Amino acid sequence: MALALAEAVLAIEHDDVPVGAVVLDGDGRVIGRGHNRREIDQDPLGHAELAALHDAAEATGRWRLEGCTLVVTLEPCAMCAGAAVGARIARVVYGAFDEKAGAAGSVWDLLRDRAALHHPEVTSGVSAGECRALLSDFFSAKRG
Repeated sequence: MALALAEAVLAIEHDDVPVGAVVLDGDGRVIGRGHNRREIDQDPLGHAELAALHDAAEATGRWRLEGCTLVVTLEPCAMCAGAAVGARIARVVYGAFDEKAGAAGSVWDLLRDRAALHHPEVTSGVSAGECRALLSDFFSAKRG
């Protein structure tokens, strides 16, 4: 989670919501990294998870990321949870819960939905306080 948090800090540099993600292969090596880039790229798909999944697919030369783990600082939204399912990610680990748009247990649970094509293992609340503090500090500064 420390690596995902480091990625999240990079998002702040271009005034984006501090969410970071990494993809680990089956041996625990980082094969993908990403942070939110919606503002700098003006891209609605500029979510940390999508960037990390794309990076991992590029690194491995395959879209199926079986055996891999997606680690993200904030509970994935429906789009990102769907991408993790589509990529056949084995595990999703996240920090802070997203009470407004979370799709891995809070608002919806796409990752464990019985209609989903694939069901990754989910671990939530990892370094949740640190992940939540980064987000809270960012939004407090914006409201200023």
